[in-house]
Amino acid sequence: MNNIHNQSIPVEVLTQVNAKIAEAIGLLKPYTLTLTPEDRKNMLKLGDKSSSFVDKAFENTKTNPEFIPAFLTASDFEIDITDSKNLIGSASLATQLLNAIDDTMMVAGSEAYYAALYYYSSVQQAAGMNIPGAKAIYEELKKRFPSKSRSTDSADSAAAK
Repeated sequence: MNNIHNQSIPVEVLTQVNAKIAEAIGLLKPYTLTLTPEDRKNMLKLGDKSSSFVDKAFENTKTNPEFIPAFLTASDFEIDITDSKNLIGSASLATQLLNAIDDTMMVAGSEAYYAALYYYSSVQQAAGMNIPGAKAIYEELKKRFPSKSRSTDSADSAAAK
Protein backbone atom coordinates (compact mmCIF):
# COMPACT_ATOMS: atom_id res chain seq x y z
CA MET A 1 0.00 0.00 0.00
CA ASN A 2 1.38 3.38 -1.03
CA ASN A 3 0.54 5.64 1.92
CA ILE A 4 0.69 9.18 0.54
CA HIS A 5 -1.54 10.72 3.22
CA ASN A 6 0.77 10.32 6.18
CA GLN A 7 0.45 13.57 8.11
CA SER A 8 -2.66 14.29 10.13
CA ILE A 9 -4.10 17.78 9.90
CA PRO A 10 -4.02 19.27 13.41
CA VAL A 11 -7.45 19.94 14.92
CA GLU A 12 -6.33 23.51 15.67
CA VAL A 13 -5.64 24.10 11.97
CA LEU A 14 -9.04 22.69 10.97
CA THR A 15 -10.71 24.83 13.63
CA GLN A 16 -9.02 27.94 12.22
CA VAL A 17 -9.90 27.00 8.65
CA ASN A 18 -13.54 26.37 9.56
CA ALA A 19 -13.71 29.69 11.39
CA LYS A 20 -12.28 31.55 8.39
CA ILE A 21 -14.65 29.80 5.98
CA ALA A 22 -17.58 30.63 8.28
CA GLU A 23 -16.35 34.23 8.41
CA ALA A 24 -16.19 34.39 4.59
CA ILE A 25 -19.70 32.93 4.33
CA GLY A 26 -20.93 35.49 6.85
CA LEU A 27 -19.32 38.37 4.96
CA LEU A 28 -20.92 37.31 1.68
CA LYS A 29 -24.28 36.14 3.05
CA PRO A 30 -26.11 39.47 2.61
CA TYR A 31 -25.13 39.48 -1.06
CA THR A 32 -25.39 35.85 -2.13
CA LEU A 33 -28.34 33.88 -3.39
CA THR A 34 -29.39 30.24 -3.18
CA LEU A 35 -30.73 28.43 -6.24
CA THR A 36 -32.69 25.23 -6.48
CA PRO A 37 -31.48 22.55 -8.90
CA GLU A 38 -34.42 23.48 -11.13
CA ASP A 39 -33.36 27.16 -11.04
CA ARG A 40 -29.84 26.19 -12.09
CA LYS A 41 -31.13 23.98 -14.88
CA ASN A 42 -33.38 26.67 -16.38
CA MET A 43 -31.07 29.66 -16.00
CA LEU A 44 -29.07 31.20 -18.84
CA LYS A 45 -25.35 30.51 -18.33
CA LEU A 46 -22.72 33.19 -18.91
CA GLY A 47 -19.73 31.67 -20.70
CA ASP A 48 -16.75 32.97 -22.65
CA LYS A 49 -18.67 33.67 -25.86
CA SER A 50 -21.71 35.20 -24.19
CA SER A 51 -19.50 37.29 -21.88
CA SER A 52 -18.20 39.46 -24.73
CA PHE A 53 -21.79 39.87 -25.99
CA VAL A 54 -22.90 41.03 -22.54
CA ASP A 55 -19.96 43.46 -22.30
CA LYS A 56 -20.74 44.95 -25.73
CA ALA A 57 -24.43 45.27 -24.92
CA PHE A 58 -23.61 47.03 -21.66
CA GLU A 59 -21.21 49.45 -23.35
CA ASN A 60 -23.98 50.28 -25.81
CA THR A 61 -26.35 51.13 -22.94
CA LYS A 62 -23.97 53.98 -22.10
CA THR A 63 -23.78 55.38 -25.62
CA ASN A 64 -27.35 54.60 -26.67
CA PRO A 65 -29.49 54.56 -23.52
CA GLU A 66 -32.66 55.23 -25.54
CA PHE A 67 -32.76 51.51 -26.41
CA ILE A 68 -32.81 50.30 -22.80
CA PRO A 69 -36.19 48.61 -22.21
CA ALA A 70 -38.41 50.22 -19.57
CA PHE A 71 -38.18 47.17 -17.30
CA LEU A 72 -34.35 47.27 -17.27
CA THR A 73 -32.11 49.80 -15.56
CA ALA A 74 -28.52 50.48 -16.52
CA SER A 75 -27.54 50.44 -12.82
CA ASP A 76 -29.00 46.93 -12.27
CA PHE A 77 -27.26 45.77 -15.46
CA GLU A 78 -23.97 47.19 -14.14
CA ILE A 79 -24.39 45.49 -10.74
CA ASP A 80 -24.89 42.13 -12.48
CA ILE A 81 -21.85 42.59 -14.73
CA THR A 82 -19.62 43.83 -11.92
CA ASP A 83 -20.50 41.02 -9.51
CA SER A 84 -20.32 38.29 -12.16
CA LYS A 85 -16.75 39.42 -12.92
CA ASN A 86 -15.64 40.24 -9.36
CA LEU A 87 -16.77 36.87 -8.00
CA ILE A 88 -14.54 34.96 -10.43
CA GLY A 89 -11.49 35.33 -8.15
CA SER A 90 -13.41 34.25 -5.06
CA ALA A 91 -14.93 31.30 -6.92
CA SER A 92 -11.49 30.26 -8.16
CA LEU A 93 -10.01 30.36 -4.66
CA ALA A 94 -12.99 28.53 -3.18
CA THR A 95 -12.74 25.88 -5.91
CA GLN A 96 -9.03 25.41 -5.20
CA LEU A 97 -9.80 25.01 -1.49
CA LEU A 98 -12.68 22.62 -2.15
CA ASN A 99 -10.57 20.53 -4.53
CA ALA A 100 -7.69 20.33 -2.05
CA ILE A 101 -10.04 19.31 0.78
CA ASP A 102 -11.96 16.86 -1.41
CA ASP A 103 -8.78 15.26 -2.81
CA THR A 104 -7.26 14.91 0.66
CA MET A 105 -10.50 13.42 2.03
CA MET A 106 -10.61 10.97 -0.86
CA VAL A 107 -7.01 9.84 -0.39
CA ALA A 108 -7.34 9.61 3.41
CA GLY A 109 -10.62 7.68 3.10
CA SER A 110 -9.22 5.35 0.46
CA GLU A 111 -6.11 4.63 2.50
CA ALA A 112 -8.23 4.05 5.62
CA TYR A 113 -10.44 1.64 3.70
CA TYR A 114 -7.40 -0.25 2.35
CA ALA A 115 -5.96 -0.43 5.86
CA ALA A 116 -9.27 -1.81 7.16
CA LEU A 117 -9.39 -4.40 4.38
CA TYR A 118 -5.81 -5.48 5.08
CA TYR A 119 -6.61 -5.77 8.78
CA TYR A 120 -9.79 -7.70 7.99
CA SER A 121 -7.85 -10.12 5.79
CA SER A 122 -5.30 -10.64 8.57
CA VAL A 123 -8.05 -11.27 11.14
CA GLN A 124 -9.79 -13.63 8.71
CA GLN A 125 -6.61 -15.66 8.34
CA ALA A 126 -6.05 -15.65 12.10
CA ALA A 127 -9.63 -16.83 12.68
CA GLY A 128 -9.09 -19.62 10.15
CA MET A 129 -6.07 -20.73 12.20
CA ASN A 130 -8.11 -20.55 15.45
CA ILE A 131 -5.91 -17.85 16.99
CA PRO A 132 -7.58 -16.72 20.23
CA GLY A 133 -9.68 -13.56 19.91
CA ALA A 134 -9.61 -13.47 16.10
CA LYS A 135 -12.96 -15.18 15.50
CA ALA A 136 -14.97 -12.59 17.46
CA ILE A 137 -13.32 -9.73 15.58
CA TYR A 138 -13.81 -11.53 12.26
CA GLU A 139 -17.50 -12.18 12.97
CA GLU A 140 -18.03 -8.49 13.76
CA LEU A 141 -16.14 -7.20 10.72
CA LYS A 142 -17.59 -9.66 8.21
CA LYS A 143 -21.01 -8.04 8.67
CA ARG A 144 -19.74 -5.44 6.20
CA PHE A 145 -19.67 -8.13 3.50
CA PRO A 146 -23.01 -9.93 3.64
CA SER A 147 -23.26 -12.93 1.38
CA LYS A 148 -26.06 -15.29 0.49
CA SER A 149 -25.86 -18.61 2.25
CA ARG A 150 -25.82 -21.79 0.19
CA SER A 151 -29.32 -22.72 1.43
CA THR A 152 -30.64 -19.34 0.26
CA ASP A 153 -28.97 -19.84 -3.14
CA SER A 154 -30.51 -23.33 -3.40
CA ALA A 155 -33.94 -22.03 -2.44
CA ASP A 156 -33.67 -19.21 -4.98
CA SER A 157 -32.64 -21.69 -7.69
CA ALA A 158 -35.52 -24.05 -6.84
CA ALA A 159 -38.02 -21.17 -6.86
CA ALA A 160 -36.79 -20.03 -10.27
CA LYS A 161 -37.45 -23.50 -11.80
